[in-house]
Amino acid sequence: HGTRMGGDFYHFMRTTPQRVVFGLLDVAGQRTENQHIISATRTAFQEADLARLGDTDVNEADAMMELCLQLNRTILKAADGVRACPAFAGCYHENLGLISYFNAGHTPGLVRDQSGVSELPATGLPLGLFSHALFNASIVAIEPGAKLLLASRGVVEGKCKSEEFGLNRVKETLHRSQSPTAKELCATVLDEVEKFICAPPTHDDVTALALLRHP
Repeated sequence: HGTRMGGDFYHFMRTTPQRVVFGLLDVAGQRTENQHIISATRTAFQEADLARLGDTDVNEADAMMELCLQLNRTILKAADGVRACPAFAGCYHENLGLISYFNAGHTPGLVRDQSGVSELPATGLPLGLFSHALFNASIVAIEPGAKLLLASRGVVEGKCKSEEFGLNRVKETLHRSQSPTAKELCATVLDEVEKFICAPPTHDDVTALALLRHP
């Protein structure tokens, strides 16, 4: 939403007829200084998707951990040192309704289903900090009619005077939303942030990524 100024970037692609890989990452720093890191990481993300998750027989949780390690190495190399990058990435299997994911220090993923809104918290530290960091992958079921929402730090930290928009308002927006598509859900979240801060966002990139499983 708005002019890109920070390090947010999102990615999604279909790797098999039943599998979609997606992610939302936030490379620390201003876009003028981290563009080369974003570019290298995006390329590594796409190449790893095709190499590992394009195999129909691959263990998706193992492949997501390998992807996390590859992205971590890419960021460290491109940055020529430490550059924090909170990241949330997942692999959605449409036939099974399962998402294998990692949350490397990112804001929690939010899942809304019949039981309410639940969080997918961090499973490890942000990428780009340690060359030998360990990362874990988790699995969550997305039932028919459920929605997954990822919101960047810029969404959560949008301020009106000294008050932040906060994760709870993101949850409330997701809970109330009747948006029938992922695009409309993202637009609703971004509109709510802009209304809250009473101006177009200028503090940071403001990004949302959503996945909806049709009933």
